[in-house]
Amino acid sequence: MAGDDVKTPDGKTQDDKTSSSGDSATAKPLHPVYTVTNIQHKVRVLDGTKVTYTSWVKLFMLHAKGYEVLHHIDGTDPPASTDPEYAAWAKIDSIVLQWIYGTLSDDLLVRILESESTARAAWVRLQGVFLNNKGSRAATLEHAFTNHKLSACSSVAEYCSKLKEIGEQLKDVDQPVPDSRLVLQLASGLPPEYGVTASLIYQQSPTWDVARDMIEREAQRLATLDGSQALLATNNTSPPPPTNPKHQPQQQPTRNQDQPPQNRRGRGRGRWRGNRGGGYGNGGGGYGRSNNNQNQNYGAWNPWNLPPAHIPRSLLFGPTRHIPGLLAAQTKLAQLPSRPNRPTWFIISLTGPITTR
Repeated sequence: MAGDDVKTPDGKTQDDKTSSSGDSATAKPLHPVYTVTNIQHKVRVLDGTKVTYTSWVKLFMLHAKGYEVLHHIDGTDPPASTDPEYAAWAKIDSIVLQWIYGTLSDDLLVRILESESTARAAWVRLQGVFLNNKGSRAATLEHAFTNHKLSACSSVAEYCSKLKEIGEQLKDVDQPVPDSRLVLQLASGLPPEYGVTASLIYQQSPTWDVARDMIEREAQRLATLDGSQALLATNNTSPPPPTNPKHQPQQQPTRNQDQPPQNRRGRGRGRWRGNRGGGYGNGGGGYGRSNNNQNQNYGAWNPWNLPPAHIPRSLLFGPTRHIPGLLAAQTKLAQLPSRPNRPTWFIISLTGPITTR
């Protein structure tokens, strides 16, 4: 009959099949929280040193908002235990609690971990660890803020990021830092070589981003200048010439003027060859030979040389006088008559009157 329901081969009517297909179409999709496989790939581990509490909170809340679980940690009241949605909520809350535990260091995990806890309860306990004693924490952070220097950091990026982080921590303990003071402190911590840039920041009062860009460009300029100076110093430094023992000049041995010369000739004792001409003598007497045309530099006075040329002639050829340097003896010099083209002969007496030969 036309009014009868037509059954399908599986025993169901056409209306039953249409109703079941409508129920599958209205089924809820899978919650995004179930797609997260490793939370540490998205939120870094909080240790209080490399990753501060303020940074960790920002990352975690951003992640919770993206996966639609922010209401599990922001204080929103959970559904009642009699609510049909409570079972699904509890499962998701357990996953969020695992995220919190999985992004804490071992020391912090021991202080936070509790059984039968919700994600919101663990969040509050962790907040109390870092935000209790606000007064003492504010004093410590204020000291770190005002004494933060670029010389204590490895780069300009680290210097700026750490100063910004201290400002955020002061905000967490109810001591917010205005942007103008943050920029002034950024310039105050610069070393003397950044003096021009610091002066411009004081005068112009730029925003944080502009002031940071000014410092980074100045750092690049100084690095380029240091590299150019190092290259110039390297080019100006030439290696020493190679030494070849075959071509090295031989040093002439120097004779001590306080010692008698080694070149000797003649007979008898006390015969030597002085710096001027040749001479012979027995004992304290002798006669020497001098070339008047030779201009010699006598140098320092010593008892082995004749009296230097700067001694007055009246002293040399006058009466017997005491001349220092000639063995403290009475010396008398007399000039014999010279002959043409013949050298002049001197008769020297060191111990007695003038004698002739």
